[in-house]
Amino acid sequence: MASDDAAAVRVVGGWASPFVMRVCVALRLKGVAYELLQEEPGKKSELLLKSNPVHKQIPVLLHGGRPVCESLVILQYVDEAFAGARPRILPADPYDRAVHRFWAEYADAKLPTALRTLRGMIDGDKAEAAEQLAFAACSKGQRFFAGDDIGFLDIVLGSYVGWFRAAERITAQRVLDEKRTPRLAAWVARLCGHEAVRDVMPDAGRLVEFGEALRAALAANAQRM
Repeated sequence: MASDDAAAVRVVGGWASPFVMRVCVALRLKGVAYELLQEEPGKKSELLLKSNPVHKQIPVLLHGGRPVCESLVILQYVDEAFAGARPRILPADPYDRAVHRFWAEYADAKLPTALRTLRGMIDGDKAEAAEQLAFAACSKGQRFFAGDDIGFLDIVLGSYVGWFRAAERITAQRVLDEKRTPRLAAWVARLCGHEAVRDVMPDAGRLVEFGEALRAALAANAQRM
């Protein structure tokens, strides 16, 4: 890929967002250079509002100035736009692609609520919430869901790992338990050691601090209203 094309790839987002992280991992997996444009927590930049006027949310991928929104859509776009770069992000087989998309949608429907429950932000059964990630152990004995290298479902599920580790620190309740879910814990270790992941996986302690600061800022804003 030409250097001028690489310079045209930008990601509007924030380091703590799992949805932003998955876009960065996809680009790194493909070997695509990019610039991360950090949004200030609690605020929406003019660029974000202009690039994603419908949902007004991060992440947004800017490729040659054209915006692509919604993280799952972005992952598929990256796979197709940089199809000449290996590995593939989505499986080649249509049925396998459908299965991975199904579980990705399931993860995004279930895991954010599970995380909020574990962190005490909403009421719910914390033990049940802790089990929500356990289905990731169904990797058919492969190193990753995609086989020997990470792919679409690995990226989607893996983007939540940092926040689950942060929730463990907040609640002192183990989620990624080597004894209870050894295959899941082994998958997480392999994922976090991958060269496309390790430099963008947020530190759990830093996420705890970020969450506390954001909660305090939101509470202060609510009092002023």
